[in-house]
Amino acid sequence: MTRPSGGLRSALVVGVQGIRARKLRTLLSMISLFLGVLAVVVVQASAETANRAAVADVELTIGKDGTRQAYLPPDGKTVPIALDTAAGRPGVVVLIQAQAIIGEPRVGPVNPGGMPFDMAAGEPDLGRYNQMNCNQYGCVVTEVDKATQGSAVELRLTGLTADVRQFRPFRRLSGQWLDFTSPPSLSPRLVLNREGAKGLNRHHVPAEMRLPGASVNATPRIIGVVDDGDAAPAAYVRADELFNWLNPATLANAGTGLQMMVSPEAVDTIQILKARLAAAGLDPNSAQFETIDSRARVDTQLVILQWIFLGLASLVLLIGAAGILNVGLATVGERVEEFALRRAVGTPRSLLAGIVLAETLITGLLTACAAIGVVALGLRYLGRYVEGRLPIPLDTNFPWQAAVAGIIAGLVAGLLGGLIPAIRAARIPIATVMRA
Repeated sequence: MTRPSGGLRSALVVGVQGIRARKLRTLLSMISLFLGVLAVVVVQASAETANRAAVADVELTIGKDGTRQAYLPPDGKTVPIALDTAAGRPGVVVLIQAQAIIGEPRVGPVNPGGMPFDMAAGEPDLGRYNQMNCNQYGCVVTEVDKATQGSAVELRLTGLTADVRQFRPFRRLSGQWLDFTSPPSLSPRLVLNREGAKGLNRHHVPAEMRLPGASVNATPRIIGVVDDGDAAPAAYVRADELFNWLNPATLANAGTGLQMMVSPEAVDTIQILKARLAAAGLDPNSAQFETIDSRARVDTQLVILQWIFLGLASLVLLIGAAGILNVGLATVGERVEEFALRRAVGTPRSLLAGIVLAETLITGLLTACAAIGVVALGLRYLGRYVEGRLPIPLDTNFPWQAAVAGIIAGLVAGLLGGLIPAIRAARIPIATVMRA
């Protein structure tokens, strides 16, 4: 075990003794420095907390860092190939998106196009609403009288081949999530997002769901509600339960979206997919995968603001360092005879300077610990206060980066505040001891 050298150990011991002998003066130094260190810790903790919240929001709506994703052209060949490629492969999810209408048949939804319900409430009545009806012979656009509005809602329906929460960590609000281990049900089990649940609570509609390309309407079951970060109404369903009511090729021709998400451990799936697309006579470059980088999206947005506030906190820290400087100069002036006597008995100048610096550095370190404790306690109570009140979860665990920044700020302020007093103490002549 490495121990401090004799001079360093002596400086620390004498510095601690000086702090204990001048408790009130040390307390005043800590008070003058506390606000500066506290400002640095608060800025760093706020920046890290905001960064976590922003990353969590991006992961909720887009995906986790490192995930490979691609949007494929949804035609009659691509959908079966994507489903067959993802079948039985861990770390791969295919998402098939379509618009679905829940409610009475042959009526226009209260939110045409699946818009948020609060926006739909302010939309003017356009008289008629265009609706697409599809079957095995094709799709036909018909006009529906909006006078019958109010008995149906429209939402985005996403069929999943596996649990998408490995890529997008949805937060369960009530009920349960889709169970991919049980046999598929003839009654599609839906998990609504927050906006979809609000719409069905506001508009009590019959449990009859119209799907693009299906000749018969399905009867869905609502089993849960999640927060997916989407402002538009949406629902999630197992893809195999969705295909009990329609053909995948028919669904692809109804203007749906096809997306594949692949984990970094299953990147070989990308090459397999492209090879199968080429074998089917399709363009393999139609599957262009991109890597999700959530932090890159939010870091550039927060770094400038963080540096601005760190600059302001540094100004407050300099004021605290000036307070330590004044107290240190006054202390050295009172201890001139003591330092001169130490010089007379052989104490080197560097050790005298080290004694003064040790006092200011210990004072800065104690101040940093106090500021870190206050911010950590404040974050804990803040987390209890905002829990459930914000649209995104706020991780209020104290970040270690803020603790490191606080300790560095305290030591730097102690060094800046004690440097000049230390130099003055080291220059005290031995002859000064004759005054005593």
